[in-house]
Amino acid sequence: MKAIALGLMLAAGATVAVAQQKPAALAKVPATITTALADPARAEQAGDDARRQAAAVLAFSGVKPGDTVIDYLPGKGYWTRIFSGIVGPKGHVYAYWPAAGQKYAEKSLPVIQGWNLPNATAQVQAVNLPASDKPVDLFWTVQNYHDVANNAGEPALRAFDQAVFKLLKSGGTYVVIDHADTAGRGLANTNTTHRIDPDYVKRQVQSVGFRFVGESRVLRNPADDHSKNVFDPAIRGQTDQFVYKFRKP
Repeated sequence: MKAIALGLMLAAGATVAVAQQKPAALAKVPATITTALADPARAEQAGDDARRQAAAVLAFSGVKPGDTVIDYLPGKGYWTRIFSGIVGPKGHVYAYWPAAGQKYAEKSLPVIQGWNLPNATAQVQAVNLPASDKPVDLFWTVQNYHDVANNAGEPALRAFDQAVFKLLKSGGTYVVIDHADTAGRGLANTNTTHRIDPDYVKRQVQSVGFRFVGESRVLRNPADDHSKNVFDPAIRGQTDQFVYKFRKP
């Protein structure tokens, strides 16, 4: 996804290897996830499942039937469609774009709405910070967090994380997946190579009250030295990515 200058806006049977604060543990992939992934209706997107490690990261998130999920800046709706199948008729999925990101929804929004998923709502919100009229179970954003920092930096990230904290239920989950930068680089490359320092993200999200639950390393790639732009053909689709899970107390 192209960098979205959200910082400026905001200033105005598989197993999953999970590295946590505790020793590494294994989490089975629930049948609800494998069934949703196998849905023939999403056949045109299924070719991305292995590259995205879909089963693994979804199992790590803990998403389950009946959950209310926000898929923020959903791109072409890849995750939205899977979440719809997982949460089922008693759950709901909201695919949201911020008001100032409307142009990024122009092509995808009518496609997602055209799927007519009975338990999904896709729309451009009237505000630039994440918002919900009722508490949700899971807030999910993939390869977008670094964009929030563009131009406005840490204050924009703080405002974003505070908004996520506010809309989640007590015990709700916040999952951030993004392109990793070299440790110690902080926000230096969010608008150049489109990477962000994972340790910085961990500290930043925790600073507004979230608790760090753990990390799934299924998208880690030690062959990526973090020097290339994530859109460079030599590394695109194979970047070193972190998958962090946080919880609202």
